[in-house]
Amino acid sequence: MMKHKIINFPKIQDPRGNLTFLQHSDQIPFKIERTFWTYDVPGGEIRGGHAYYKQEEIIVALSGSFDVVITSNEGIQEKISLNRSYYGLYLPAKTWRHIENFSTNALALHISSESFFKEDYIRDFQEFKRITDEQ
Repeated sequence: MMKHKIINFPKIQDPRGNLTFLQHSDQIPFKIERTFWTYDVPGGEIRGGHAYYKQEEIIVALSGSFDVVITSNEGIQEKISLNRSYYGLYLPAKTWRHIENFSTNALALHISSESFFKEDYIRDFQEFKRITDEQ
């Protein structure tokens, strides 16, 4: 099973302002089917708290910062802080995560391999454990 990883995107530095770009075939390990973003998250709130059966995802902090907390099926947590717009966190399918510790004006871009399909969500941690234990 593929593991999460940080993906570095090109960063073109210029005195007028930096530029970073994504080109599917060069930097993204899947065909992009959907993008969405989260913003104006009130202090102390948590987003996520689920996994996906099929969807792969990359999360990028376009502005501000936040922590992505990945929980293994054994309950072991790993916290990845995102705070730069030139790298993103790749999350393969069947990765339990939640996002917390949003800074003021944080803007999170989510790049997904699947269109929205509510049946793809695994919202119960016990179900997640059962599915991942079977692999």
